[in-house]
Amino acid sequence: MDGGGLTQLPDTILLEVFLCLEHPDVLAAGGTCRQWYGVSRDEFLWRDLFYRYYNVNRSVPRHPAAISWLDEFRRLYDTIPCVEVETLKEHRDQVLHISFSHNGYLFGSCSKDCFVKVWSNDLEISVLHSANMRPYNWSYTQFSQFNAEDTLLLVSGVYIGPHSSSSGEIAVFNLDDFTLLSRVRNKPYDVFGCWLNETHLISGNLHWIGNMTSCSVLWLNKAYQDIESENINVVKRLFQLQNLNASTIRTVMVADCGRHNTPDLLLGFEEQLANTPARVFDLGSDSEDEGCSKAKHRSAVASEAMVGGQADAEREGSALSGGGQSLMDEKQIEARVAELFLQAKTKPADMDLLSEGQTVQDKKYLIFTTGSLTYTPHQIGIKQILPHHMTTSGPVLGEERSSNEFFDALDYTIDVHGHIIGMGLSPDHRYLYVNSRAWPKGCVISDPMNPPPIAEEIDIHVFDLKTMREVTQTLRAHTAYTPNDECFFIFLDVSRDYVASGAEDRRGYIWDRHYNICLAKLQHEDVVNSVAFSPVDQEMLITASDDCTLKIWRSPRVLRIISTKPSRKKYSFFWLNNKK
Repeated sequence: MDGGGLTQLPDTILLEVFLCLEHPDVLAAGGTCRQWYGVSRDEFLWRDLFYRYYNVNRSVPRHPAAISWLDEFRRLYDTIPCVEVETLKEHRDQVLHISFSHNGYLFGSCSKDCFVKVWSNDLEISVLHSANMRPYNWSYTQFSQFNAEDTLLLVSGVYIGPHSSSSGEIAVFNLDDFTLLSRVRNKPYDVFGCWLNETHLISGNLHWIGNMTSCSVLWLNKAYQDIESENINVVKRLFQLQNLNASTIRTVMVADCGRHNTPDLLLGFEEQLANTPARVFDLGSDSEDEGCSKAKHRSAVASEAMVGGQADAEREGSALSGGGQSLMDEKQIEARVAELFLQAKTKPADMDLLSEGQTVQDKKYLIFTTGSLTYTPHQIGIKQILPHHMTTSGPVLGEERSSNEFFDALDYTIDVHGHIIGMGLSPDHRYLYVNSRAWPKGCVISDPMNPPPIAEEIDIHVFDLKTMREVTQTLRAHTAYTPNDECFFIFLDVSRDYVASGAEDRRGYIWDRHYNICLAKLQHEDVVNSVAFSPVDQEMLITASDDCTLKIWRSPRVLRIISTKPSRKKYSFFWLNNKK
C-alpha cells in the first residue's frame, strides 16, 4: 500500500481472476491501471481466451504468421468480412456467379436474366459494362473469369440450339470497350471453361458412343483471331477422355504449380501427413473424341473395338449363367465393353516427360470433375499440361496417335465418395478445396442411373496438389437440400487465410483455413450461389444469391478506417489497402 492507496494484488492472483472473465471484460479491466494493463496483455491469458472463445482444439498450434495470441484473437474477431455494407440490385433474376479481376479493380457477375455485368470496385461501386446475351440464343449466363492480364473476360452460359436443345457456349469480351471477340461452343454447359494463359482458353465437347458411354474432348482455343495470322490455327485438341457409366467431364480449371514450394499457408502437420493414407490413386483413366476426318476414322476403329469387346462381354455374361439367360443386363454389358476398350485403347502416360519435361515453376495441372460409377460427379481428374499443349500451333487434332492410343490416361484421380458441387483453388494454387455432399458409408452402386442418396450437409475437403493427399479435417457448417437430379453448383472461394462458400440455407459461410472453424454466416433471402474475396484484400467479400442481389461485406476494422477518414468518398478503395 502506497500513500494510503489500495494494496496491489499479485500478478499471479490477478491473472487467475482475468482467466475467469470474457475477452471484453479483460480489455475493459486493462484500462484501470498500468499493472492491470500489463496482466491483461499476458500471452497465457490470451491463449486460453482464444481456445475458449473460438472453440479450437488445443492441439492446434497458433497460426505460423501470428505475432501473439492477442493479435491472433483480433485477426479473427476484427478482420472477417462479416458486415454488410451494400446491396446491389441491378440484376433482374437469380445471380449465379461472381468473380474478381486479378488486380481487384473490377468484378463480374452472371445471372439468369442473361446479362453479364462488369463492375468498378471502388468505395462507390458502379456498373462499367453490361451485355445481354439473349440475342445470341443464350438462356442465361453462369460463369465468368478474367484472364491473367485483366484485359479479357471469359463468360460461360447455356446456349439454346435447334429444337430447343441446350448446350453451352463461351464468349470472350475485350475489357477496354467490351466488344465481343469470339464465341466457342462448350458441351456440356457445366464444363464452364477456363483460361490456360493470357490469350488461350479451354472448352469441352461431348460425343456419345453408347447409351452410357461417351467421350469428352477438351480443346484449346485462341481468344481472338489476329488479322495478320488468319492462316494459323485458333483451336487444338488437348485431351480426349472416355467416360464410363453416364459420367462426363465438368468444371475445368487450371492450377499453376509455380508457387507450390512457397505457399501462403502450409496446411496439415507433418505427423498428420505421415499417418493419413492418401485419398488419391491412379486409375489410368478415361478419354476419347470425334471431329474431323481423322477423328471419324478413329471413331470407326473405336466402333470395331467396341463390337469385339461386346462379343467378349456377352460371352462372359453367358459363362456366368452357365449358358442360360445372361446374368449381366444391358447396362452392365456396355460398362464392361467400355472398360475393355479403355484398357486396350488408352495412351499410357509418359512418366519421364511428366517428371522431367517441366520445372515446378512451369508445371500446370488441368483439374476437372468426373466419375466412373454413376452420372453424378464424384471424382476429380488431374492431367498435367505439357509445353506443347500451351499453344494452338501444330496439328488441330494434336500429336499423331496410333490406333491403340485413342484415349488419354489421367495422371491422378481423387475419389470424393459423394456428389461434388463446387471447387476452388487457394491463391498459391497448392490446395484444392472441394464442396461435396457425401454418400452413405458402404453404399454400393448397382445402377449408374440411380446414384446413392446424398447428405444435406456440405463437406469441404482439402487436397494438397503437391503431395496429392487430403489434408486437414473436413470443413462443415453449410447445408443443401436438393436431390441428386436437381443438384447444382455452389461456388466457393479461398483467400490467404479464409475460405468462403455459398449454401442452399440462404447463407454464405466463412471459415479460417488454419484453425478449420466457421467464423461468420452471411444472410440472404434465398440460396447463395457464389462468393468471392477481393484478391488484393481478403477483408472484402461479395456474395451472389437467388434473391437477385449481390451483397458487399467488409470487416469491422476496415469500416472503422473509412468512418474516421474525412471526405472518404474522395479516396479510392485501393487507398485502404495502402493503409493496412
